[in-house]
Amino acid sequence: MVTALQTMVGRRFSPFEPVVVTVGTFHAGTLCNVIPDEAVFEATVRTFSAEAAARMADESVALCEAIAVAHGLSAEVHFQPEYPVTYNDPAEYEFVAATVRDVFGSDRFQPMEHPDPGSEDFSFVLQRVPGAFVFLGAAAGDDFAAMPNNHSPRALFDDGVLVDAAVLLAELARRRLAGPRPR
Repeated sequence: MVTALQTMVGRRFSPFEPVVVTVGTFHAGTLCNVIPDEAVFEATVRTFSAEAAARMADESVALCEAIAVAHGLSAEVHFQPEYPVTYNDPAEYEFVAATVRDVFGSDRFQPMEHPDPGSEDFSFVLQRVPGAFVFLGAAAGDDFAAMPNNHSPRALFDDGVLVDAAVLLAELARRRLAGPRPR
């Protein structure tokens, strides 16, 4: 099932509509010489559209159930959506970009080359209020590409970024309160 989910993504979804499946836990058995009665795994699914997420919900459940039946087994399969797609409103993105460039200089704002497929609870806010999700670099060191990511046990953070974060958030709030919302 684990490998079939990975294969399904490549076969059933367009490479231009990214879908990421990560199996984060897999538990079976208690001894190396005893075949377990059951196995349990959990995975996360990340997409860039609600349509792809809905398809993945349907197709991943059907796939796992069919694999179980094909092997004479039963499977209890649940797909529980966790986070909606994190969508940056274009006008709000430009508002943040302009503010960062004005406050810190244009070299401090770096657009991402590719979208990030992370799960984010801020996506619930963005469903109701137009906004933009912005990363604030806090990696210790100069070579950000070589630094372990935030979810790595080897991640190191430079707390000095907290001053810049406070300045940026205060300036965003000041500008928002001082003028009309961009549209």
